[in-house]
Amino acid sequence: MSKRILITGAAGFLGSHLCDRFIAEGFQVVGMDNLITGDLNNIKHLFPLESFEFQNHDVSNFIDVKGPLDYILHFASPASPIDYLKIPIQTLKVGSLGTHNLLGLAKEKKARVLIASTSEVYGDPTVHPQPEEYWGNVNPIGPRSVYDEAKRFQEAITMAYHTFHGIETRIVRIFNTYGPRMRLNDGRVLPAFIGQALRGEDLTIFGDGSQTRAFCYVDDLVEGIFRLLMSDYSYPVNIGNPDEITINEFAEEIIKLTGTSQKIIYHALPQDDPKQRKPDISKAKTILNWEPKISREEGLKITYDYFKNFTKEQLEETKYSKEF
Repeated sequence: MSKRILITGAAGFLGSHLCDRFIAEGFQVVGMDNLITGDLNNIKHLFPLESFEFQNHDVSNFIDVKGPLDYILHFASPASPIDYLKIPIQTLKVGSLGTHNLLGLAKEKKARVLIASTSEVYGDPTVHPQPEEYWGNVNPIGPRSVYDEAKRFQEAITMAYHTFHGIETRIVRIFNTYGPRMRLNDGRVLPAFIGQALRGEDLTIFGDGSQTRAFCYVDDLVEGIFRLLMSDYSYPVNIGNPDEITINEFAEEIIKLTGTSQKIIYHALPQDDPKQRKPDISKAKTILNWEPKISREEGLKITYDYFKNFTKEQLEETKYSKEF
């Protein structure tokens, strides 16, 4: 009999790729999303399948899923600065009330639950690269706190359910991820650069461009999540690509990839924006036998090939007025 899994945030970038993976693995998948930032176009190819069902629901409200559940993946949350600064209360609620509801559902169904956390729990780090043992440097009342602290609370309540109720829990700390189905207007650097390049706009860097990021292709991330879910490890694990690059270098890579000749323009760095970001993936290597396989060059080509087929009208729709 097929295992059954609930995936929240199913119509989002990561959620939709996870739906694909678990269906390919032979699971019955229940996708759940309130579509506040998700897009049904990401999962429309799954609707004809008997192995997939969709529920339009906000997990911040009581969750009722009929029938058995073996696993739960909680990926419902705004994840970009433009989104969570536009809907701060909903962001806090999905990280707190939503996580509480899903942990309660896991308790009721005796399901194993994996919670999607983020490298943002490390804030603007003073330790580099960031290991799971690092507690972070987070401003609890700054503009990014609605996301950062929602995720930190999410980890805390998950561990409380694990220790007090004996729930089987897994926590993945996700570092910058990219690939097809990203939203080009979500304000993060990689989709912003690709969108600007495709529209023929100058590339916008916030700060002096010396800050660093490390980008992981979505297929690698999904593999890491799958292995973590199936592992026996209950504590947070970093999943990301440690191939670190400055934003200036990355902008040059995008210009080279797209064959465009835009200038790079600079604006002030937003408050509390991390200066460095690079995962220590020692735990993932040891516990999950996982490390990323897809190079940034290969992954960016796949991603660019996906977006360059967008029409001019679609690209215009991906514009945004400000990056935070």
